[in-house]
Amino acid sequence: MTSETQSADTRTGTAQLPQLHEPRNPGMALDLDWIRGLQANTSAIERRAATLPGRRSVKKEYQAAWLLKAITLIDLTTLAGDDTEGRVRRLCAKARQPVRPDILKALGMGPIHTGAVCVYHDMVETAVEALKGTTIPVAAVSTGFPAGLSPFPLRIAEIGESVKAGAKEIDIVITRRHVLQGNWQALYDEMAEMRAACGEAHVKAILATGELGTLRNVARASYVCMMAGADFIKTSTGKEGVNATLPVSLVMIRAIREYHARTGYRVGYKPAGGISKAKDALTYLALIKDELGDRWLQPDLFRFGASSLLGDIERQLEHHVTGAYSAGYRHPMA
Repeated sequence: MTSETQSADTRTGTAQLPQLHEPRNPGMALDLDWIRGLQANTSAIERRAATLPGRRSVKKEYQAAWLLKAITLIDLTTLAGDDTEGRVRRLCAKARQPVRPDILKALGMGPIHTGAVCVYHDMVETAVEALKGTTIPVAAVSTGFPAGLSPFPLRIAEIGESVKAGAKEIDIVITRRHVLQGNWQALYDEMAEMRAACGEAHVKAILATGELGTLRNVARASYVCMMAGADFIKTSTGKEGVNATLPVSLVMIRAIREYHARTGYRVGYKPAGGISKAKDALTYLALIKDELGDRWLQPDLFRFGASSLLGDIERQLEHHVTGAYSAGYRHPMA
């Protein structure tokens, strides 16, 4: 890697530095006046989002540096009905070494790893064992994922079992009908109880934005979950018809920005579902940098929920090194 690349690498924080730690968002009392006063100018949001892919263009060594950064922000995920212990162990091996050593060597980089591994509750113990000796956390999708419609006591119990099994992060799903019916107190109470059940484990609130109807509902749900103590707000389960989009992301990260301005607490953001190309990752990173600033470009405040994104990033990195695109089998996921 050239000195210019190394400089870009330093500026984007690609090197695997010790993670920063923010005070956890303790939440606040539900402010219904704030929630009811929220608006979302859909046409303006969509116009702004449409300009994003072309506004920030990084090439050559700068692109390589940003793609390495993106890898450190991935929640490497498998959420399939046919998951096996072997598949999860192979995924964890990929999380520990997401890029082939020869590519990293050519880029002048030392070892890096992904932000986390995300699995169903049943696979938490397997993932924890496979990641022993690393600092990579295991995230569990709990609370009746993906619909979130199992009996509430069972959802709370599932959180407890995932934490007991070793999960350091819990991705919960909210009850969408609370948003669609405008029952903000019910959503707040649900989120607060789930946060309490997580204990020391950080909680990511999945809004399932593709099922919330309007961007105004997305904004309101974002604020209510943050008020109730969410450590992250997340777009989607990846199972909805519409998952992460740039307009939804713009609404959610501006909610995060305003919440920080009002309370002093930083809340993380996780777009999930449909982000499979390296160019998409670059767009999201540029959006975060523009709207929230460099502090959010760290694993404790930003993650990609993805399963196939890593493969495309690795192909782009090999292209940067060799000048040729490689076959997919050179970058196996599992």
